[in-house]
Amino acid sequence: MTELLFRTDPYMREAEATVTGHTPEGGILVDRSVFYPTAGGQPGDSGHLIWAGGSAAIATAVKADGNTVALVPAEPVALPAAGTRVRQVLDWERRHRHMRVHTALHLLSVVIPLPVTGGQIGADKGRLDFDMPDPPDDIEALNNQLNALIDRDLPVTDSWITDDELLANPSLVKTMSVMPPMGQGRVRLVRIGEGADQVDLQPCGGTHVARTGEIGRVEIGKIEKKGRQNRRVAVILSD
Repeated sequence: MTELLFRTDPYMREAEATVTGHTPEGGILVDRSVFYPTAGGQPGDSGHLIWAGGSAAIATAVKADGNTVALVPAEPVALPAAGTRVRQVLDWERRHRHMRVHTALHLLSVVIPLPVTGGQIGADKGRLDFDMPDPPDDIEALNNQLNALIDRDLPVTDSWITDDELLANPSLVKTMSVMPPMGQGRVRLVRIGEGADQVDLQPCGGTHVARTGEIGRVEIGKIEKKGRQNRRVAVILSD
């Protein structure tokens, strides 16, 4: 099992690790990972891996068997052997933009309180698909509501509940198409705001900024019709 360093500190940019093996596809398995592996609509992180006598650009990270994380080289290289000590260096600018977009999408689900049917996160923009038969009347009003939430600079925190507690509180799950990962005994919740100022609480395994003000200004893009009842809403970072 790989220790998920990004889970306890999403702002960690570098970390030491030990290679534990390789995947058949040429991924490098590590005992602890600062790289987020592709999941939940959030892309895997990129960066570099450095070891005595070698280095590799990392294109992405993915989940592998046995609850492990595999770092995928950007091009074929001689892989470090199992037992090699390596240094992971994150492409922090890209990761931080993913964090900003991801948190903005949680806020989008607040200003559009409809069931979510899908989503995707990028470095410049993200999108959520909603069960929305009719388009919103006033996109500018939604845009203002979204940026107003960001400007409140609300804290973003996490906590854990058991699988049974989640099953007993199905309203926490906003996504219709994908259930939160269960089977480990507990599920992570991401909370935006505290006490009377709490605006959102939902299961999520991704990385987020510490406060909403860190997102910066965003803009709701074109709303596209995707099927009979689905509509795709994009959020674009202004910088």
